[in-house]
Amino acid sequence: MQDKKVLTAYFSWGGNTKFIAEKIQSTIGGDIFRIETAVPYPADYNETAYGVAKKQHEENIKPALKENKDVSSHDIVFVGTPAWWYTMAPVVKTFLSENNFEGKIIVPFITHGGGGKYTIADDMGKLAKGSKVLAPFVVYERGNLQTDNELEKWLQTIINW
Repeated sequence: MQDKKVLTAYFSWGGNTKFIAEKIQSTIGGDIFRIETAVPYPADYNETAYGVAKKQHEENIKPALKENKDVSSHDIVFVGTPAWWYTMAPVVKTFLSENNFEGKIIVPFITHGGGGKYTIADDMGKLAKGSKVLAPFVVYERGNLQTDNELEKWLQTIINW
């Protein structure tokens, strides 16, 4: 992996995905990029989850990005998202749709509040055409006492891939 340029890109509303993204980036190095909406989500969880995010999911809205990160110089892109409404956060769909991932490796990591990984990794592959999507790291919220070990083991499989 030393000869590969790595990016860790993530969206985090409540901080859980950011927490995991920072652990990944501090372990493997490379660049880090926070995916953000041009119009921030509300600070209130219910307003975000059951209002804005639900509407975006139901209407397949891809919200505008605050800024985009050019991924062309990266070989491997770790993409982090919370699981919202059975899939990735809508802004992550925007990020994947607005970049060229042809020939790149995407490594998903997913935080959730009890629902699990759903089909997020497959969905990422559909949006990031021409990429190879590896098995995701999936964690409930920020994880537990075993999360650091599980993350380290998962990263070893990526590094040795």
